Amino acid sequence: MIQSPSMQTTLADRAEAGRRLVEPLLKYAHRPEVIILALPRGGVPVAYEVATALQVRLDLMLVRKLGVPSNPEFAMGAIASGGIQILNEDALRAHPLDRASFEAVVARETQELSRRELAYRGERPPLRLKDQVVILIDDGLATGSSMMAAVHAVRAQAPSRIVIAVPVAPRETLEAMYFEVDEVICPLVPEWMMSIGYWYMDFPQTSDEEVIDLLQRAWQRESAADAAAQTGHD
Repeated sequence: MIQSPSMQTTLADRAEAGRRLVEPLLKYAHRPEVIILALPRGGVPVAYEVATALQVRLDLMLVRKLGVPSNPEFAMGAIASGGIQILNEDALRAHPLDRASFEAVVARETQELSRRELAYRGERPPLRLKDQVVILIDDGLATGSSMMAAVHAVRAQAPSRIVIAVPVAPRETLEAMYFEVDEVICPLVPEWMMSIGYWYMDFPQTSDEEVIDLLQRAWQRESAADAAAQTGHD
């Protein structure tokens, strides 16, 4: 596993954050078994830069944070495609919730996850990750609940290797990830995390339109590369 040394600097935006991840991931460039899975929405602009530079496939791992009703930014867990659910027991102890309220949050986020799956991936076939090298990318980690849900969803498909690559995250969250995956890459490990957005100079909310546009561009590149490779074999 790799964790780059902490650099107490800020990131210009998500595109620059993605470019910072390219060098430590260069060993995965041009490998057909490698697929980058972005956690939407904020992870998509980061992952797009990496996938483009490495010339590897890009797709999505749909994950939704389960926010505490009184403080939606505070994650009490997360859900991912395939019925995966991860709970943050510390958060649930700090913010006790009755079962009906908890189930209401799960139902709402499950509906949003399904909406995004249809909006972003359309009719694309489900992911096939068996024996693949999967690189999971987001724009940063805080509690890590969403990434942990993504890891469990990926692991259920028996990939050959799982890598987490994020621009910024606290040390304690990264250390928890070390036991879950084969490799962790994070260029910026601040002593005090504050929030993910604190470490970006420009951190607007990523829109559905931006996600769809970047995915379409990536998929068009992949189709063109496949066509060129096929022509070369003819």
